[in-house]
Amino acid sequence: MEILKETNILPELKGKKKEDVINELIAYLYQQKLIPDEREALRVVFEREKLGSTGIGDGVAIPHGKLSDIERLICVLGISKEGIDFEAVDGKPVHLIFLILAPAHKLSLHLEALSKISKILKNGILVKKIIKTTDAKKIYQLIKEEEYGIKNERE
Repeated sequence: MEILKETNILPELKGKKKEDVINELIAYLYQQKLIPDEREALRVVFEREKLGSTGIGDGVAIPHGKLSDIERLICVLGISKEGIDFEAVDGKPVHLIFLILAPAHKLSLHLEALSKISKILKNGILVKKIIKTTDAKKIYQLIKEEEYGIKNERE
């Protein structure tokens, strides 16, 4: 929860294609003044997508990239009710897109975030609940409850 803020949840993406959604999420971060250079963010995320899709399966994608001009990890969650062809590993449409931008000088930070998001979203029931919800506050609460549930199981 330390990387995803309630204000960075977009419950109804407009884009219908992978490229459109990535553009929409990065444009949002730029409009919110969370990143200084929209073009550079687009470049690094699309460069990473060329290496292989970040669609991890089960309706989830985690496009990401590293930027030299940010100091902390930035995350935005976009939800597509219809689903998007993200070339996911399981071939299924993607509904939840967590876009992550990490500082280039903090090498393992984005890997930790990717791992944590992947673990939380392996809960198919949670993913379905998020897809059905149109309120960012409720989506944030669902993710928060799931994260704390995982933490509590380990303690």
